[in-house]
Amino acid sequence: MRARIYQPAKTAMSSGAAKTQQWVLEFAPASARDVDPLMGWTSSSDTQSQVRLTFETKKAAMAYARDKGIEAIVQDP
Repeated sequence: MRARIYQPAKTAMSSGAAKTQQWVLEFAPASARDVDPLMGWTSSSDTQSQVRLTFETKKAAMAYARDKGIEAIVQDP
C-alpha cells in the first residue's frame, strides 16, 4: 500500500485557514476507475481510496504509517 501525507491548502473560495492545520494521510488508488456505460457513473473496487485519515502533526502521521507498514510519501507545504 502506498499513501501520501500532506497538509491541505486553503480553498480559493475561503479567506480563513480552517482545515489547513492538520495533516492528511490518503492512500493512492490501486486500480483504475470504471465507467458504467448506462449511467456514466464511475466506480472502483478499491476501498482504500476512500480512506482519509487526519492527524494533528506530521510526526503522528509518519508514525502511524510506519507502525502499520504503509509506504508513505511526505509532501511538505
